[in-house]
Amino acid sequence: MDVAGGGRTWTVLGDDHLPVAPIEEFLEHHRVLGSSPNTVRSYAKGLELWWGFLAREGAGWEDPAVGTLRAFVTWLRTGLAPSVVSIASEAETRGPAEATVGARLAAVVSFYRFQLDVHGRGVMLARASTRSVRRGRYRPMLAHLEGRRDRRASPLRLRTPASGPPPVLTPSQVQAILEACARYDPVSGEWGGSLRDRLLFATLAETGMRLGEALCLQHADWRTGRGETPLVEIVPREHPHGQRTKGGRPRRIYVSDTLERLYSDYVWLLAELVDAAGRVLADDWFVFVNLQREPRFSAMRPESVYARVGRLRRRLGDAVPVEFTPHWFRHTHATALLLAGVPEHVVMRRLGHADIQTTIDLYGWVTEDAELRAVAGWQSFCEGWRISDGWSASRPGRPRGSPSGLRPGSSPRRG
Repeated sequence: MDVAGGGRTWTVLGDDHLPVAPIEEFLEHHRVLGSSPNTVRSYAKGLELWWGFLAREGAGWEDPAVGTLRAFVTWLRTGLAPSVVSIASEAETRGPAEATVGARLAAVVSFYRFQLDVHGRGVMLARASTRSVRRGRYRPMLAHLEGRRDRRASPLRLRTPASGPPPVLTPSQVQAILEACARYDPVSGEWGGSLRDRLLFATLAETGMRLGEALCLQHADWRTGRGETPLVEIVPREHPHGQRTKGGRPRRIYVSDTLERLYSDYVWLLAELVDAAGRVLADDWFVFVNLQREPRFSAMRPESVYARVGRLRRRLGDAVPVEFTPHWFRHTHATALLLAGVPEHVVMRRLGHADIQTTIDLYGWVTEDAELRAVAGWQSFCEGWRISDGWSASRPGRPRGSPSGLRPGSSPRRG
């Protein structure tokens, strides 16, 4: 549904086709706090499923037991009632991914924490989630100022398999995607295909932006044609279709002259289309807009981007991974920077991560793998540990290469 100001939000309707009051209160709380529309959507979907499950089981929502929550997770995974024992194979009963199940579970637990904090209701699930959680080894700077407050944990913790390295695209795959969008003809001096799509994917590949950040760009954010290194400003703003800059922090991303020329060619093309429609292109227009479908020149939907990706996958076939998404460009960009030796703290700022630990958790394997490859020359390192022949000959009782660490003229340390 649409809200005042033109934004989009989500709610949950009951059998009477009216918003479910407890859920709507919880979702409105997050709207007022300025939570991401995607967060509100995820909570609404999780609570819609929870409400439907409670109705199936004939259970009330006010004080469900932890066992009810366990049954809910089983139902999400298999689609079967808790009392039904499946005899099908795991592959036949495989439901949504564990990450999806975890998101639905998080929505329910957060809802009951809200009920306890705001209304003081003795909700069993909320009380069960207030136990202490041991922190990991990493401590952010000034962590000692947080005191010894307990961190809330879910009363039902799911085991998630260890995730491997983020998926990436090879340079040839990136080039194949760009060429499939639009190709420059040096004879005619014109672009053939969708220059807008090529600019979008080239921007994702070269800057590491999230898709939502790219769709939120306006023409005023591109600083080009000034004789200096071109850059793009990431400015927190709302998007008509629910996109936003994650974290709400502005940052600058310097780009290449090639991307600057591609953007300039796109602006010329867009200005001609806008002028032919009797309108004037302005700095506060979104960069990526509808060029053919109505409403023309309105902000592009993320669904349209994913539809375009699907067409590219079918067109390119084996030339690209069948499961690639726009977010793969971000992983590819970060991996390429780290392989080139760019420090992790620089990559962190370019990607817009809140702290460096996020960058390390996601892409630490890149530098770790490079370090392990370097250690492949271990024999050359070991050569530096050997004691000189002259000193070994003077002490025939000690074998050559003994790791005593002594030098000629030194004496053993005691204690």
